[in-house]
Amino acid sequence: MRFLLLLSAIGLCWAQYTPHTQYGRTSIVHLFEWRWADIAKECERYLAPKGFGGVQVSPPNENIVVYNPSRPWWERYQPISYKICSRSGNEDEFRDMVARCNNVGVRIYVDAVLNHMCGAAGGAGTSSTCGSYYNANKEDFPAVPYSGWDFNDGKCHTSNGEVQNYNDANQVIDLGGEAISSSEYFGNGRVTEFKYGAKLGTVIRKWNGEKMAYLKNWGEGWGFMPSDRALVFVDNHDNQRGHGAGGVSILTFWDARMYKMAVGFMLAHPYGLTRVMSSYRWDRYFQNGKDVNDWMGPPNNNGATKEVTINPDTTCGNGWVCEHRWRQIRNMVLFRNIVNGQPFTNWWDNDSNQVAFGRGNKGFIVFNNDDWALSIDLQTGLPAGTYCDVISGDKIDGTCTGIKIQVSGDGRAHFSISNSAEDPFVAIHVGSKL
Repeated sequence: MRFLLLLSAIGLCWAQYTPHTQYGRTSIVHLFEWRWADIAKECERYLAPKGFGGVQVSPPNENIVVYNPSRPWWERYQPISYKICSRSGNEDEFRDMVARCNNVGVRIYVDAVLNHMCGAAGGAGTSSTCGSYYNANKEDFPAVPYSGWDFNDGKCHTSNGEVQNYNDANQVIDLGGEAISSSEYFGNGRVTEFKYGAKLGTVIRKWNGEKMAYLKNWGEGWGFMPSDRALVFVDNHDNQRGHGAGGVSILTFWDARMYKMAVGFMLAHPYGLTRVMSSYRWDRYFQNGKDVNDWMGPPNNNGATKEVTINPDTTCGNGWVCEHRWRQIRNMVLFRNIVNGQPFTNWWDNDSNQVAFGRGNKGFIVFNNDDWALSIDLQTGLPAGTYCDVISGDKIDGTCTGIKIQVSGDGRAHFSISNSAEDPFVAIHVGSKL
């Protein structure tokens, strides 16, 4: 079924044993390419009040500055050093963000790029976000410091030692001349000198062949993370290609209507710690249904990332989309918090693209992704009463701005969803009972 294929392909859901979110908060948001100053504000004004548990931030390390294409998103994944110095801000701004977000119960998760420096095509010079010198072709990164002795040039098994085919998992995981997994810095723990690791007391993991291996000097698993610090997780970024890892690629294949349904399904389903993507300039990714600017970096003025402004209707301006502020998505984040710990119940489907399921006696959700209307009575498992559909509206002062759903004494309710509806799904939970 195309609906289930869509849900399996979106690649937003990931799980950890101890994500360290504040109790009762079950989702994080990837504020892709946001400035640290804007993330600090968003934690205080929106994320904490709306029940988000954390923010994944773009790599904070110094990286190469790419001009062709002009300042793409992927330059963040071309490290030069471990200085906290990027177009998102400096070390003082990073520390301020971590403190302010943690103060309101929102954890910071850092997309840290280890075992990976910029490719040989990066050339040499000081074209980096903090002005540090590098010579990529000679594998010389004195600001770390790394030299050619620290790299695994023979692991890629290609004619030039570089990745030649990004569809080849072995090449992508090994990363050719960019990989530094055999470096003495990893062997004796010296890599933990980098600032947003050792100085912030974070836990780190790195990709090692076919399994995740933890750095020896940090111990097994996630371990303890003080509440005033950031959590770092690491992966081979190129290994994430095609899975929405770059933020913009997640918007390539689906319009907003399908995207909201897919995220709604993910947030309703009892699996893992869910991550919502929040990006920029949705409209520019499509021309005749094709992704034409998949390299595009954040909104900027001559390379300086623009502030995330907030419009009177609570949407974002200045070229930022802020999907996490869409009613359908932020209300499903709350849905997930409310049904947390409840079993998966009352599954129904029509053997096509209409599906429904509940979460114990706390919540129920129905989707219509068929080309015809849905009209059916279903067992919700919820207590009797009138509920506000949190997809079409909000419960405000005891009233509902959207569709109302009546649940009878036996837990059943009638659902009518047009296939042409702006949002062809309905979600109710005990917190939305009127």
